[in-house]
Amino acid sequence: MEQTHTSHSGTTTATQGAQRRVLVVEDDPTIVDAIAARLRAEGFLVQTAGDGPAAVDTAEAWQPDLLILDIMLPGFDGLEVCRRVQAQRPVPVLMLTARDDETDMLVGLGVGADDYMTKPFSMRELAARVHVLLRRVERAALAASTPRSGILRLGELEIDHAQRRVRVRSEDVHLTPTEFDLLVCLANTPRAVLSREQLLAEVWDWADASGTRTVDSHIKALRRKIGAERIRTVHGVGYALETPTP
Repeated sequence: MEQTHTSHSGTTTATQGAQRRVLVVEDDPTIVDAIAARLRAEGFLVQTAGDGPAAVDTAEAWQPDLLILDIMLPGFDGLEVCRRVQAQRPVPVLMLTARDDETDMLVGLGVGADDYMTKPFSMRELAARVHVLLRRVERAALAASTPRSGILRLGELEIDHAQRRVRVRSEDVHLTPTEFDLLVCLANTPRAVLSREQLLAEVWDWADASGTRTVDSHIKALRRKIGAERIRTVHGVGYALETPTP
């Protein structure tokens, strides 16, 4: 029988047969129980793991659709879990950190995480981020099955929408799904300044201004990969993708 649930935005979504699977990796029993309870209430199937080795083993055996991953774990840390799981198969990762440390966030994004949240956080926001990440995966699959004509070239930067590939000076650049979507959003209106709030709404489907630091961290990660000079910061406003002067 088809089940429905209402998302954070008030829209009703349906889950048929195979529900979405979320693996929660966290060594604090209170936190992991709270996350699991909220996600099950949202209609997800949930498994949990309390250390690095168990997380990798569970991910391989259970094949989750999404991973919620604490950085600080026994055995080996969440960054190593992310590396090993992503080497098995691509899966969206929402990383949790107890430290409001930008270095941790950037390293997490660099090993394949798609988004991050700093503790303490609201369960409402966590559930919203999970829905957003899964919708992005669906959009990416649709885009891959509906090729767009041609490749967007902005000087030495090439964006292949159909294959979701990016090249700089003919060299492939590995971007996470979030980084790719962020770059495409900027490239759709080159040289135009987009506010953090606009980028948050377009890329993350998230309208709460409290998430703008997520945008900043992804921009920094993107700059490291495609070149810092290609993304201009307009202080107090947002970001723009620079293009060669005609």
